[in-house]
Amino acid sequence: MQSTIDFSHFLKRSGPDRLRLDLAVDGICCAGCMAKIERNLSQIPDVTLARVNLTDRRLALEWKAGAVDPALFVVRLAELGYKAYPFEPAGAETREADLAGALLRRLGVAAFAAMNVMMLSVPVWSGSVGDMLREQRDFFHWLSALIVLPAAAYSAQPFFASAYAALLARGVNMDVPISIGIVLALAMSLFETATHAEHAYFDAAIMLIAFLLAGRYLDQNVRRRTRAFASNLAALKAETATKFITDEEIRTVPVAAIRPGDIVLLRPGERSAVDGAVLSGRSEIDQSLITGETRPTTAIAGSAVYAGTVVRSGALRVRVSAACEATLLSEISRLLENALQSRSRYLRLAERASRLYAPLVHATALLTMIGWLVAGATLHDSIVIAIAVLIITCPCALGLAIPAVQTVASGALFGSGVLLNAGEAIERIAEVDRVIFDKTGTLTLPELDVANAASIPADVFDLAGRLALSSRHPVAAAVARAAGAKAPLPGIAEVPGQGVSGVVDGVDIRLGRPSWCGADEVANQILQNDPEASVVAFRHGLMRHVFAVRQRIRPDAANTVSALQRVGLSVEMLSGDREPAVRAAAETLGIHHWRAEVTPVDKIARIDELARHGHKVLMVGDGLNDAPALAGAHASMSPVTATHLSQSVAHAVFLGERLAPVQAAIAISRQAVRLMRQNLWLAVIYNALAVPLAMAGLVTPLIAAAAMSTSSLLVMLNALRARRQRETA
Repeated sequence: MQSTIDFSHFLKRSGPDRLRLDLAVDGICCAGCMAKIERNLSQIPDVTLARVNLTDRRLALEWKAGAVDPALFVVRLAELGYKAYPFEPAGAETREADLAGALLRRLGVAAFAAMNVMMLSVPVWSGSVGDMLREQRDFFHWLSALIVLPAAAYSAQPFFASAYAALLARGVNMDVPISIGIVLALAMSLFETATHAEHAYFDAAIMLIAFLLAGRYLDQNVRRRTRAFASNLAALKAETATKFITDEEIRTVPVAAIRPGDIVLLRPGERSAVDGAVLSGRSEIDQSLITGETRPTTAIAGSAVYAGTVVRSGALRVRVSAACEATLLSEISRLLENALQSRSRYLRLAERASRLYAPLVHATALLTMIGWLVAGATLHDSIVIAIAVLIITCPCALGLAIPAVQTVASGALFGSGVLLNAGEAIERIAEVDRVIFDKTGTLTLPELDVANAASIPADVFDLAGRLALSSRHPVAAAVARAAGAKAPLPGIAEVPGQGVSGVVDGVDIRLGRPSWCGADEVANQILQNDPEASVVAFRHGLMRHVFAVRQRIRPDAANTVSALQRVGLSVEMLSGDREPAVRAAAETLGIHHWRAEVTPVDKIARIDELARHGHKVLMVGDGLNDAPALAGAHASMSPVTATHLSQSVAHAVFLGERLAPVQAAIAISRQAVRLMRQNLWLAVIYNALAVPLAMAGLVTPLIAAAAMSTSSLLVMLNALRARRQRETA
């Protein structure tokens, strides 16, 4: 009886007429598998996306709603030799842990067998064979067979199963030459032992298995550690929320039952399940993983709260703006998944090479055997040389090392606060030689701040802040925010183009233009001393005060600019702001090349001019009015808010007040590309040296096994250095 899967529970809407399904796929082992699956499933009509994530062996599929039966994907994957079933995060974690445990057990058995066999083989290979009786030598060989054959049958099962599935689907993957090499080495060793030959190759076969398993286990650990970033995000998602049913009654409900506009209660120690704004209450909150702000921040009325935020002290009443998959946390999770699934040019190159490599390996081994037979060698010697060629040309290094670098680098970038928004982001960011910053909202924080708050009496500040709550003007909002105002004054009217006004205790009050408030003289004095500031005046009866409002430079902007210049990058600033403000910011940050009052067209023209002179520009802008420049630059990054995260057109985005992610993105991307190139060259040099030696009959199967395994381990360990770069960035 054939069982069927009800996919309705696992389908998601990815657009008005698009459905999405994530499948867990067993048997994916290399870039070649990824390319084969994506190529075949993309050919199904109306399928718009087929993307494999090697990190958790997940296949993401999107198609036109109603056009494809999801069961077809499972059938097609079975035809390709892979078992698939709906992906569930909790189940994936369990499967990964089971797989890692199984690999470790098989590695232990293979390593133990290899150590014992080597004790028997060393006397034979070291030349003592001439001093041995034939019966003694045969005894050593049979004893080796007794140790190796059951150990190989158990330890090599992952390779045999994968190769069998590939052959059953009339294809090949990199486990096919591995399995053929192991089986041939064991079969030849049995034949040698049975015919009383001097040498057998049990040691080569079991060492090959042990080293391959060590590489697989190392690869598995790399992927599990990187995937832990995504798991950490998933763990931040609370499953329930405390909802106000009435003003006095609360009830714990599933987060799926929360809708925008609902009011929820967040108590100390709880993690928010929703995005929203604080209605009342005051608390210290920790939202480090969401916004990048490592210090606890104070949440009061009007403060934004995101899903995943931890409330540390007092309780908060929060009006919900988004829940479930619409939260910022979910958007960050989707970007991280996209980053882990993205393809760089080097990864695409490795995929194409892997597809060609397995047939090439088989053909090379076969031609080597034929060549030696034609040259007059015995069948025995020709087969032994062919086995060595088969083992030494195993494409493990090429198939695993480039995806490993991509995966480790994506995780390191996320750990530094950078979310990749495009597949080629790492490669593009690594190539830049010039950085152009926008000023407003990029080098400065997006929110305005009151610069002369210390000179304003507290009671005046409080009254002006309450009055400012009735205005939507950003300068007035800065006054209200700086004053910590919570309750707007009643009976306030807005005068278009002037400001807001009202009457308090029979006294007329105003907040707005200095001329409207009769405070031109004070305002002019402030502007003379601080020409980059904006001003807003407050009048209370005969009393006049003027607030100087300006944007604050990001706290680490100067250090970031200095660090970029130290590594040889030329830094510019292009801003649409007034010249005094731009000049002051440039002098503060040590940026020598700057232009003020430039339009979006001017920015694109400057980027094009630099490109014509051979420069590759990283444009760092806020993603809104800078969108054309971001799209036109060689690479682009945006400091974005929750609101604009999903709309960003930049290659990479970062959240929070710090500018350091720009420096980290460049450092990590350069290191990642460097490691990809190194790994490709390692694979090329290894094959250029090892293959001719093996074809010439100068390499035994044992040496071939050691050489191939060493090359795989080298490139895997090299890939791990991308993670180390994050710590120094």
